[in-house]
Amino acid sequence: MFRICSGMGARAYKGDETTGFQSPAQDHVESVPDLSDLLELRRPQRYAVRVKGEGLRKRGIHGGDILVVNTDAEPRSGKVCVAFLHGDVVLAVLTEKDGQWWLEPSNHAPQPVSDETEVWAMIAALVRTDV
Repeated sequence: MFRICSGMGARAYKGDETTGFQSPAQDHVESVPDLSDLLELRRPQRYAVRVKGEGLRKRGIHGGDILVVNTDAEPRSGKVCVAFLHGDVVLAVLTEKDGQWWLEPSNHAPQPVSDETEVWAMIAALVRTDV
Protein backbone atom coordinates (compact mmCIF):
# COMPACT_ATOMS: atom_id res chain seq x y z
CA MET A 1 0.00 0.00 0.00
CA PHE A 2 1.26 3.46 -0.89
CA ARG A 3 0.97 6.44 1.35
CA ILE A 4 1.26 10.06 0.26
CA CYS A 5 3.04 12.23 2.81
CA SER A 6 1.68 15.70 3.23
CA GLY A 7 3.84 18.44 1.79
CA MET A 8 5.88 16.10 -0.46
CA GLY A 9 3.86 16.73 -3.62
CA ALA A 10 3.63 20.48 -3.18
CA ARG A 11 6.76 21.20 -5.22
CA ALA A 12 8.85 19.13 -7.57
CA TYR A 13 12.45 18.25 -6.91
CA LYS A 14 14.71 20.39 -9.12
CA GLY A 15 18.08 18.93 -8.26
CA ASP A 16 19.59 22.20 -7.06
CA GLU A 17 18.79 21.68 -3.38
CA THR A 18 21.03 18.81 -2.42
CA THR A 19 23.15 18.14 0.55
CA GLY A 20 26.80 17.32 0.19
CA PHE A 21 28.97 18.09 -2.82
CA GLN A 22 27.92 18.76 -6.41
CA SER A 23 28.78 16.14 -8.95
CA PRO A 24 32.11 16.81 -10.72
CA ALA A 25 30.36 15.81 -13.96
CA GLN A 26 27.85 18.66 -13.64
CA ASP A 27 30.17 20.98 -15.60
CA HIS A 28 30.20 18.51 -18.51
CA VAL A 29 26.45 17.92 -18.90
CA GLU A 30 25.39 18.49 -22.49
CA SER A 31 22.06 19.90 -23.51
CA VAL A 32 19.57 17.75 -25.39
CA PRO A 33 20.52 17.79 -29.08
CA ASP A 34 18.00 19.24 -31.52
CA LEU A 35 17.86 16.74 -34.39
CA SER A 36 16.33 19.32 -36.74
CA ASP A 37 19.40 21.50 -36.31
CA LEU A 38 21.86 18.63 -36.29
CA LEU A 39 20.47 17.12 -39.51
CA GLU A 40 19.75 20.55 -41.05
CA LEU A 41 16.12 19.61 -41.71
CA ARG A 42 15.09 23.26 -41.93
CA ARG A 43 16.99 23.66 -45.21
CA PRO A 44 14.54 23.57 -48.14
CA GLN A 45 16.51 20.90 -50.03
CA ARG A 46 16.57 18.41 -47.13
CA TYR A 47 13.85 15.79 -46.72
CA ALA A 48 13.26 12.86 -44.42
CA VAL A 49 12.16 9.64 -46.15
CA ARG A 50 11.39 6.23 -44.66
CA VAL A 51 12.99 3.11 -46.13
CA LYS A 52 10.83 0.20 -47.30
CA GLY A 53 12.53 -3.13 -47.83
CA GLU A 54 15.85 -4.65 -46.92
CA GLY A 55 17.69 -4.22 -50.24
CA LEU A 56 20.59 -2.16 -48.88
CA ARG A 57 21.06 -4.02 -45.61
CA LYS A 58 24.71 -4.69 -46.58
CA ARG A 59 25.21 -0.90 -46.55
CA GLY A 60 23.66 -0.66 -43.07
CA ILE A 61 20.30 0.65 -44.30
CA HIS A 62 17.37 -1.34 -42.89
CA GLY A 63 13.65 -1.27 -43.55
CA GLY A 64 11.98 1.34 -41.35
CA ASP A 65 15.08 3.55 -41.14
CA ILE A 66 14.66 7.25 -41.84
CA LEU A 67 17.04 8.72 -44.40
CA VAL A 68 17.75 12.42 -44.60
CA VAL A 69 18.25 13.20 -48.27
CA ASN A 70 19.73 16.29 -49.89
CA THR A 71 18.41 17.20 -53.33
CA ASP A 72 21.10 19.86 -53.71
CA ALA A 73 24.12 17.61 -53.04
CA GLU A 74 26.69 16.84 -55.71
CA PRO A 75 26.64 13.22 -56.91
CA ARG A 76 29.50 11.18 -55.47
CA SER A 77 30.64 7.81 -56.65
CA GLY A 78 30.14 5.03 -54.11
CA LYS A 79 27.41 6.87 -52.20
CA VAL A 80 23.75 5.89 -51.86
CA CYS A 81 21.17 7.98 -53.66
CA VAL A 82 17.43 8.17 -54.25
CA ALA A 83 16.69 7.76 -57.95
CA PHE A 84 13.80 7.36 -60.35
CA LEU A 85 14.40 4.22 -62.39
CA HIS A 86 11.79 3.11 -64.96
CA GLY A 87 9.09 4.98 -63.06
CA ASP A 88 10.00 3.53 -59.66
CA VAL A 89 11.65 5.28 -56.73
CA VAL A 90 14.72 3.27 -55.70
CA LEU A 91 17.68 3.48 -53.37
CA ALA A 92 20.84 2.70 -55.30
CA VAL A 93 24.59 3.04 -55.06
CA LEU A 94 25.79 5.65 -57.53
CA THR A 95 29.08 4.80 -59.23
CA GLU A 96 31.16 6.38 -61.94
CA LYS A 97 33.07 4.12 -64.33
CA ASP A 98 35.02 5.45 -67.31
CA GLY A 99 33.15 8.76 -67.28
CA GLN A 100 29.70 7.10 -67.20
CA TRP A 101 27.42 7.24 -64.15
CA TRP A 102 25.69 4.01 -63.08
CA LEU A 103 22.95 3.16 -60.61
CA GLU A 104 23.38 -0.11 -58.74
CA PRO A 105 20.06 -0.92 -57.08
CA SER A 106 19.94 -4.03 -54.94
CA ASN A 107 17.15 -5.72 -56.88
CA HIS A 108 18.18 -4.90 -60.49
CA ALA A 109 21.26 -5.13 -62.64
CA PRO A 110 23.37 -1.95 -62.77
CA GLN A 111 21.74 0.67 -64.99
CA PRO A 112 23.46 3.57 -66.74
CA VAL A 113 22.12 6.99 -65.81
CA SER A 114 20.27 8.16 -68.91
CA ASP A 115 17.28 10.25 -69.97
CA GLU A 116 15.02 7.56 -68.48
CA THR A 117 16.67 7.71 -65.05
CA GLU A 118 17.03 10.58 -62.63
CA VAL A 119 19.18 10.93 -59.54
CA TRP A 120 16.88 12.91 -57.25
CA ALA A 121 18.90 13.16 -54.01
CA MET A 122 21.99 11.95 -52.20
CA ILE A 123 21.72 10.41 -48.73
CA ALA A 124 23.01 12.83 -46.09
CA ALA A 125 22.15 10.99 -42.87
CA LEU A 126 20.43 7.95 -41.42
CA VAL A 127 18.19 7.85 -38.35
CA ARG A 128 17.30 4.48 -36.84
CA THR A 129 14.33 4.51 -34.49
CA ASP A 130 14.21 0.78 -33.78
CA VAL A 131 17.46 -0.65 -32.41
